[in-house]
Amino acid sequence: RIVSLCCVSASLFQASSLLRACILKCTLDNATLSISLSLPFSLSLLDLSPPASLSISPDRSQFFKYESVSLSCEVQGNSTGWRVVRNTSRGILSECNTDWGKPQGSSCIVSLIPSHSGVYWCESGSGEHSNAVIISVLSNQASLIVSPDTSQFFKYESVSLSCEVLGNSAGWRLKRYTVSGERSDCGGNWGKPQGSSCIVSLIPSHSGVYWCESGSGEHSNAVNITVHAGAVILESPALPVTEGDSVTLRCRYQGTPSDLTAVFYKDGSLIRAVTTGEMTIPAVSKSDEGLYKCTNSEGESPESLMTVTVPSPVVPVLSMSLPRLLCSLLVGSPYLLVTIILLVKCCRSRAQGDRVEEG
Repeated sequence: RIVSLCCVSASLFQASSLLRACILKCTLDNATLSISLSLPFSLSLLDLSPPASLSISPDRSQFFKYESVSLSCEVQGNSTGWRVVRNTSRGILSECNTDWGKPQGSSCIVSLIPSHSGVYWCESGSGEHSNAVIISVLSNQASLIVSPDTSQFFKYESVSLSCEVLGNSAGWRLKRYTVSGERSDCGGNWGKPQGSSCIVSLIPSHSGVYWCESGSGEHSNAVNITVHAGAVILESPALPVTEGDSVTLRCRYQGTPSDLTAVFYKDGSLIRAVTTGEMTIPAVSKSDEGLYKCTNSEGESPESLMTVTVPSPVVPVLSMSLPRLLCSLLVGSPYLLVTIILLVKCCRSRAQGDRVEEG
């Protein structure tokens, strides 16, 4: 019978070559058999030349609450069967699905919240792995409010960005990170500061991520804003919507009339054509989450991600972490081997005893 099983393991993602020490102790009647195994090996998960690579856009490791990130598996050869997998800081191992991401082939689009912090990697159906990346999602004590509430704007339109802070708002300021890689505060070469708010007359180079930040480094949620130089935009909520809410998407033309007959698309597939230029989802659900765009006789809008949050807790797909699973396999294999050896010896001993009695 088993007395104890112990496996001491370093972090799975700290190095490509790890030393695993596993100890198995068994007791058979009054005799105790102790086996100590030292198993140096290279994990295929972290091979120096893995068959796939996980790429992140935007390419950084820290994100704000509600900020979107695209995780893509760049595979050498056929990418069929590869998917994005994560192990959160809470120890929940799961693959990209409707609970926390939007799968798109071997890629995944995620609207992040603090509980999404953890290790992300790509994995094939046969168990091959890419490099692993740590993602941290910062919580916040402030909210960025966008007025009007949309993530797409025409060139030269104005937007009001306000920092709603729990407590004293002194010291909070609006920041942005543009698509060209520029990080700056409101009031420099863009925007008109008004306390903890900012009024911006937009141009295409203003497209990027906006958030509020305190003097001590605390952050609000982040909002993606797109400034389009074309004739058509899609007006959709700038922040995630809650499951059950009514959501209206408007395909807006810059000229007159602004509400032309429009066709709406979700994740590249046609979903509806309307004569009013507006599409309403009476009670939005998680299945409505995705990338939306619209077209009319005057052109096509950019895509916007609509994220739907669900109040119920996330149900983990797998309860056992990958390091723990590997540990169990390492411990279980020598145990089975020892058990077989003991059974063979036991059978031989009984056979020899029977022959002695017959003699």
